[in-house]
Formats: sequence, C-alpha cells, structure tokens
Amino acid sequence: MLLERTLNTLTLAVWGFLALYYVLYLINAIRRGQFRLAFRRLFTLRLPLFILFLVIVFSLIGQSLVFVDPQEVGVVVSLIQSDGIRDRPFRSGMRTIAPLLEQVERYPIYWQTYTMASKPSEGSKIGDDSIAARTADGQEVLIDCSIIFQIDPDQVIRVHIDWQRRYIEDFVRPVARGIIRSQVSQYTVDEVNSSKRKDLEKELDTQVRAAYQERGFILDRFVLRNIAFSPEYAAAVEAKQVALQDRTKKEHEAEQIRKLAQGNADQITILAKADAEAIRVRASAEADALREIAKALANNNELLLYRYIEKLSPAIRVMLVPNNAPLLLTFPTLDDAAPKPVSAATPTPTPTRTPTPTPTTTP
Repeated sequence: MLLERTLNTLTLAVWGFLALYYVLYLINAIRRGQFRLAFRRLFTLRLPLFILFLVIVFSLIGQSLVFVDPQEVGVVVSLIQSDGIRDRPFRSGMRTIAPLLEQVERYPIYWQTYTMASKPSEGSKIGDDSIAARTADGQEVLIDCSIIFQIDPDQVIRVHIDWQRRYIEDFVRPVARGIIRSQVSQYTVDEVNSSKRKDLEKELDTQVRAAYQERGFILDRFVLRNIAFSPEYAAAVEAKQVALQDRTKKEHEAEQIRKLAQGNADQITILAKADAEAIRVRASAEADALREIAKALANNNELLLYRYIEKLSPAIRVMLVPNNAPLLLTFPTLDDAAPKPVSAATPTPTPTRTPTPTPTTTP
C-alpha cells in the first residue's frame, strides 16, 4: 500500500512538472510571436519527451504493482481472462497485474460485527433496527442481536460475483432477520421468556451459520442481545411476579411462625419433661427417706417422740395433749432469771359438759 501511494504521488508530480513545462514554453512562445513554431517543436524537444517517458513508466509501474494488506484478500478483475476474473484471489503481499487490463477489488477477511438493536447508539444502522417477530401464540417480541462473521478467503471470488460490496445490506442483514423471525415463530412467548431462550439462541446460531457458509461467509457467533415484549405482556409478567413474590413472602412468614410455634412447643415439652423428672427424683428421694425412717422407727420407738419434740416451735408455752397420753414435757421459761412452770392441760371428755384442762406442773 505504501509503495502504491509513493508511485502514484511520484507519477502525479511528474505529470504536473511536465504540464507546467509545456504551459511555460507556450506562454514564452506566444510572447515572442512564435506560437506556431513552438507548437510544432513541442513534441520534438528532448526534455519534455524524456519527462513524458518517465511519467508513462511510473504510471505503468504503479498500475502493475499491487500490495495486499494482511487483513485483506484481492479479487483480480481481468480483461485478458475468458470469464473476466482470475480464478485465484490475491493473498497478502506484493502482487503484479497487467496494467490497464486488470484491477484488484479488495475485501476484508477480519471479523466483522453487525448489530441490530433498538437503541440508535448500539446498532449498525441509525434508528431502531430491532427485529419484530411473532411467537407461536401471536405475541410480538422485539429481538436485538449481533452477528460476528467474516468473508471466507477461499470463497471471496464467489462473494464478489454474487454481492460485491453489497454483501452486508443484501445478504448478511436480510438473511439473519428472516431466520430469526422464522425461528421465533416456533416458540410461545412464555418459552421465549424462560430457560428455552438458550435453546432459541443455539438454534439461531446453527441456522445462520449454515446459511452463511453456503454463500461464502463464516459465522463466529450469533449473540442474542435482548428480547423485548409488548407493554401488555410485560405488565402481566410483572403482576405475576409481584403475586409470586407476595405468595413466597407469606409462605416464608408462615414457615417462620410454624418454626416459632414448634420451638415453643419443644421448649414446653422439655420443661414438662424436666419437671416430671424432678418430681420423679423428689418422689424417689422421699420414698427412700420414708423407708429409712421406717427402719429407724422399727429399731427405736422413742425416735418418733424425739422428732415430735424437735419439730415443736420454741415459742410454745402451753399445749393441750390428749388425756390418754400422759406426757410430761419441759419448756423453757419466758425469762432467764426464774423458770416458770408450763402447764399441759389434758381435757377429760364427759358426755354432759365441756372438759376443763387440768394444769400439770413440771419440775
């Protein structure tokens, strides 16, 4: 490419110098009144003829040398070929052609991305370029996608014959849009909005890849960027999601209440079991104590009297005992100076009058 520009620049400079030389020569001849003589001698001067020869040589060299960039391939359109085109494209590097009889049409072989989107700043075309498609249940969806492709270097001649520079507008774009519309019609709107979106993307990738390969293009990836739904369907989906979230929230609250109730029930059960175990332990201890007391009473009858006296309150001064229990009990006095007698009254029951307690003096 640099050599071509250099040769073209040099050729233009030589042509310009030759034209300027002839113009100045004719102007000078007109001033001297020798225009006819100068015009006849115009094509016999050695310097102009030499310059003209250089111009022709540089032009032919510039026309015969072609440099193809690494990211390009060249299709040679030839007047000397029977079908008007060479059967093999030019790969990168310096190549030669027949000047004035052949020319090279360059095509890029790097990966190109064509985007169709609803947002003007994202799409390859200005304005809303999304794809409107109908689902199997009649709902309209808007598809945003990107297609990453390249021209097959081995089929670039076919691309040139079929599409020339119109391959994007006349093939890449309309074929992809048609396949997308056809494939979306096989799904319902709920399926498109569910996990089957991945299946849809895979099928679109497969079909677009096959259609492009058949016409000389290689698909790297089909990207399903976005699926937009009608406002009515979007509102219905949003309402459904809100209802689902409310139901989930209520189920969560009910689960929390159930867990709390279960926790309380478990706590009550544990406390009841603990109380029952405590009662059982106390009962067992009391039974053991009663058995020991029974054994002690069996060995010593006075032990019961001892325990009886031990349980009496120190504040008792007088007590009534049955007349058939002649017990003499000693009680402490009210003061430390002189002990006072404590009387134990034994009532004598009679059928006609209330028994009067008889005081008993204890020494």
